[in-house]
Amino acid sequence: MKKTGIWLDQKEANIITLIGDIVNSKTIHSDIETRERFEGETKAFGRFGDQFLNNEKSKKNKINDQTTKYLNLIIKEIEQTDEILIFGPAQTKIKLENLIQNNANISSKLVEVQKAENMTENQKVAYVKKFFNN
Repeated sequence: MKKTGIWLDQKEANIITLIGDIVNSKTIHSDIETRERFEGETKAFGRFGDQFLNNEKSKKNKINDQTTKYLNLIIKEIEQTDEILIFGPAQTKIKLENLIQNNANISSKLVEVQKAENMTENQKVAYVKKFFNN
């Protein structure tokens, strides 16, 4: 039986897979740019007469697109697993949970979503082992 724990935040996802006593770990880095500065940018707005132009909406759309792409990469990695645990410090885990719930192929495999702080690689592996052994 293949059991998978996913620790994730906005920067990276650590996918820890347990098959019996064998532990596999993989890291997926996101391309999400939360503090992007465009060349020539001086202010958060431009002013033309009475009008103010703001690029916040396009930045937000770009971040949403990058987040969706990142989460879909994670889902591709876990499609062949039997049980899924999601844990991590950020809201990104909630977005992943929602994507999984909307995916009929893997929604029944999601066991739990837990809040967890930043951890070392060994702590993440131990966390996943402890969760699935209980």
